[in-house]
Amino acid sequence: MKISTVKLTPKQIQKIPAVGGEADIVQYLQVVPGIVFSGDQGGQLYVRGGSPIQTKVMLDGVTVYNPFHSIGFFSVFETDLIRNVDVYTGGFDAQYGGRISAVIDITTKDGNKKRHAGKLTATPFLSKVTLEGPIKKLEEDSDAGSISYVLNTKYSYLDQSSKLFYSYIDTTGLPFSFLDIYGKLSFNAKNGSKLNFYGYNYTDDVIYLNQSAFSWDAIGFGGSFVVIPPQSKTLINGYFAYSDYGISLTEGDSKPRTSDIGGFNIGVNFSYFFKNNQQIKYGFDVGGFSTELKFFNVFNTIIEQKENTTEIASYFKYRSNINEKFVFEPSLRMSFYPSLSTFAPEPRLGLKYNITSKFRIKASGGLFTQNFISTKSDRDIVNLFTGFVSGPEGQLETPDGGQSRNNLQTAAHAIAGFELDLKNKVSFNVEGYYKRFGQLINFNRTKLQLSDPDFVIENGNAYGFDFLAKYDKKRWFIWGVYSLAFTDRFDGEQTYNPHYDRRHNFNFVSSYTFGKDLDWETSFRWNYGSGFPFTKTQGFYEQVNLDDGISTDVINQNGTLGILYDDELNTGRLPDYHRLDGSVKKKFYLSDISVIEVIASVTNVYNRENIFFFDRVRYERVNQLPILPSIGASWTF
Repeated sequence: MKISTVKLTPKQIQKIPAVGGEADIVQYLQVVPGIVFSGDQGGQLYVRGGSPIQTKVMLDGVTVYNPFHSIGFFSVFETDLIRNVDVYTGGFDAQYGGRISAVIDITTKDGNKKRHAGKLTATPFLSKVTLEGPIKKLEEDSDAGSISYVLNTKYSYLDQSSKLFYSYIDTTGLPFSFLDIYGKLSFNAKNGSKLNFYGYNYTDDVIYLNQSAFSWDAIGFGGSFVVIPPQSKTLINGYFAYSDYGISLTEGDSKPRTSDIGGFNIGVNFSYFFKNNQQIKYGFDVGGFSTELKFFNVFNTIIEQKENTTEIASYFKYRSNINEKFVFEPSLRMSFYPSLSTFAPEPRLGLKYNITSKFRIKASGGLFTQNFISTKSDRDIVNLFTGFVSGPEGQLETPDGGQSRNNLQTAAHAIAGFELDLKNKVSFNVEGYYKRFGQLINFNRTKLQLSDPDFVIENGNAYGFDFLAKYDKKRWFIWGVYSLAFTDRFDGEQTYNPHYDRRHNFNFVSSYTFGKDLDWETSFRWNYGSGFPFTKTQGFYEQVNLDDGISTDVINQNGTLGILYDDELNTGRLPDYHRLDGSVKKKFYLSDISVIEVIASVTNVYNRENIFFFDRVRYERVNQLPILPSIGASWTF
């Protein structure tokens, strides 16, 4: 295991309770050490003190800007198409760049090369169809290659089905719907070289409380390749892609917020293997992007930005395994941001020492930069809209009153830990970490005049430790995680905790397979998290509209209700969160290649009332989702 890295496989993902009758990678990511999940509705993942924009999510080498749907049980990725997932919660090597906190790298499998196959699934939450097979079959005794395809579509009709199955929550139904379409075409040579082409279209729509219409649409296409030259120790791989992601939010004020990011990515990697377990890997990637943003802040001041930007980077990584004991992995990433006229060297280092075959110590660290900025402030508790912009031009004022040298977001990581394997497939992993966010750029939410700066600079810290215990043998799979975390920000006036600063987080997953033919499986997951911070309310006042200037009738006008917040940010704490999910699966084998699986699941088994947010104006508490039973079936053929 690499430091601060968790590898996931489809088999592991299937061990998590099938929320809504369908296992999904987002449900498993929530139990990975160091990851905090903010809730069932509009939930996001926060990795070791980093916000979502600071975590890069990649699908076959291409960045996916929003991988999670508004209902927090499902991602855009299809579990049955995943080959593996690498989750880097910090200290990742120089091959990865453009983000300052974490990386989630997902690779998909090719379509079946020998026969046509598929899977049909139906649950109260969604339906999906997966088809795969050969266009040109793989022949074992032939030197010719193969061509295969895979196609997946996933559609959620929860906004309609919930009126029938979950009317006790809201007679108008749960307002979530989405449609995901993904296709891939693979050309495979006999020697292992390959060429893939793929395309996707992911959409999401939700109407919260009949007041906020929220939607996003992501479309992309591209390809990847692997070249294995004959009689060579060099492996060449790369990718090329174009993508576009647009998001909009319309509320009762009739002032929509919109954002769009689109552009291309190209990357090539070279790996050279030589004697004594040594490896050199180097490569480059180039990205060109356009961003467009328009929204109104709480003072009804419009904030707009339209930018074009380019990112160019190269990296070099050396890995040596000395006497099968000591792993030494220095790397260097050289990033150039032309729009900011900024060159950023990012050295990284990874170390691992095997004291015994069962006990290993490890450490890593490095410098990290990124250009992209999110419109979602670290101060927001609930904010559906997440726009994307590139780093602004011109100097900004730093928290200490100086001037920024560049407008990049920057961080430094330092991580250390150990791994311990015991008998009977029991293993432990313990890591302590510290992330220093040297420069964070947020939107200026207090902007009153057009001449006021659109952005402000903050800095901060994230530190803590993660403990993972794992047991995986025969019929049992047990996974236990505890995280202690501290996250703070300094804006030049005060130090505060961002809204996702969860002090204690505990996850326990248990799966057991039983039956004569091992055709039954039961799974449970329990999560406990201490309360998130929030800013207290001092009082209320009448907010008068002064758009007419001196002609405003301040005496007879009926103003709106304004909220006077506490001067100290996020000094309060919401109630603790905890939830139990469970599922039972039964397989019916119709033939060697035909299986029907029936899944019964219950989300929030004991109907815990976990807070979503508090409506200060109406003085009403709005909770996360209550108990949600479900039964579904799938047919694999």
